[in-house]
Amino acid sequence: MTAFVLVPGAHTGGWVWAEVAARLRESGAGAYPVTLTGMGGPGDPAGPGTDLETHIGDLVRLIDGLDAPRVVLVGHCYGIHPVLGAAGRRPERIARVVHLDTGVPRDGDPALALVPDGTVRERLPRAAGRGGGHGDGLLRPPSPDGWRRWGSTAGVPGEALERLARLAAPQPADTLTQPLRLTGAVSKMPATGVLCTANGPGIAAIEAMVGLGDPRFRALADPRVDFFELATGHWPMLSAPGELAGVLLRAAAGEGHRISPSEERPAHLRPFVLDVPEARRERTGRVDLHLPGADGPRPAVVFVHGGPVPPDTHPTPRDWPAFTGYARYAASLGAVGATVDHRLHGIADYGRAAEDVREAVRLVRADPRVDGDRIALWFFSGGGLLSADWLAAPPPWLRCLAATYPLLAPPPGWPVDASRFHPATALRTAGRLPVVLTRVELELPELATAMREFLAVAEHSEAAVEVIDVPGGHHGFETVDHTEPARRAVDRAMRSVLGHLRN
Repeated sequence: MTAFVLVPGAHTGGWVWAEVAARLRESGAGAYPVTLTGMGGPGDPAGPGTDLETHIGDLVRLIDGLDAPRVVLVGHCYGIHPVLGAAGRRPERIARVVHLDTGVPRDGDPALALVPDGTVRERLPRAAGRGGGHGDGLLRPPSPDGWRRWGSTAGVPGEALERLARLAAPQPADTLTQPLRLTGAVSKMPATGVLCTANGPGIAAIEAMVGLGDPRFRALADPRVDFFELATGHWPMLSAPGELAGVLLRAAAGEGHRISPSEERPAHLRPFVLDVPEARRERTGRVDLHLPGADGPRPAVVFVHGGPVPPDTHPTPRDWPAFTGYARYAASLGAVGATVDHRLHGIADYGRAAEDVREAVRLVRADPRVDGDRIALWFFSGGGLLSADWLAAPPPWLRCLAATYPLLAPPPGWPVDASRFHPATALRTAGRLPVVLTRVELELPELATAMREFLAVAEHSEAAVEVIDVPGGHHGFETVDHTEPARRAVDRAMRSVLGHLRN
């Protein structure tokens, strides 16, 4: 018999797994919902010194007491930290580790690194061991309407959300700040990632990151690792307990989608969809200028790549065929094409990347070969969030903003300042700034949802949004889909942007 040990996230106890545990037991499996030390509410207060090691010890003792040949450890959110710690202590007992809508911590990482709420991340280091301003070293649960800051509540019934708020317990701050120590045995265990697509990226996005060669994602292409998707928010045990139980049973049976390293050239390094002429290129710092043959100050288009892109990626985005292709095409039509390497290396880096883009724009506008009063900004993929600053308060020299398969609202679980990096909201104050939006038919679900929100705002505001569709197109279509619709979309978008620059 397979025994599922179900470990909850921050502020919650074993009660959160009730329906999932019942479904697993109905199938003949064992189910052991865990309430970690101090997480049982008023009758189970966290004592002094309750930390990550305390919770790892809870799981080790439970594993030692189980009479089951196969133990599957399931960690939700914070719960993956004690799960991995315990798995390293008892590797011979563990058949599989399931990461339920959570990241992949590395040795030395505190759970704090995975907390999406920026306010909590700032407060926790001061709270650990010193009472956090409450005198007891505890982090209070979110307010009833604050749970969405920890992850999407999509699909959670109102009654379940009320129960979540009512039964939530204070979290010992030291459980979130103490570094996780992993043994080498953990990396050799079979693992499953369950991705909740209403809260973050799905399998296709993970495959794209693996294709970039990101060493942080290399282990995800291991044949012992597989994936499932659930079309729900961050609390699937409350929003989709039956579907989650089914996925856990399939995971224990070794099913799931496996990511295989491709022997082909990575998609982002394949040729550009258009055959465009070479242009003279000059490099200054993080910015490359692709210069037209025409004399005199020319309008410029600044192309802003997506991401996150690992810091050691080679070549860097400004040398990827898509961006050199766009920039050279702009130069062939009489504008300066500027590409920039910004430092969006992780999802917490949007503030730094925004400053890099702002500095790149200053450099481009100051170049004597550029007409600083005729500038367009063109954002791609995950770089779409960086467009929010410019939409919120467009400067007079910004004649057009373009976005191609962009992310236009931060996923709920991302540690991103949603009050700032939310283009769908910023569009309300963009006035009549022309926006050229290219969307693909086969878009990643998490991007398609935000794009629909963006277009709904456009419909009810004075925003001037032109939509260019790519039938049959995929995310990154310029190097993936060498089709006539793809070529027409690139050409139409470019000519539209340059038309706004010349007005």
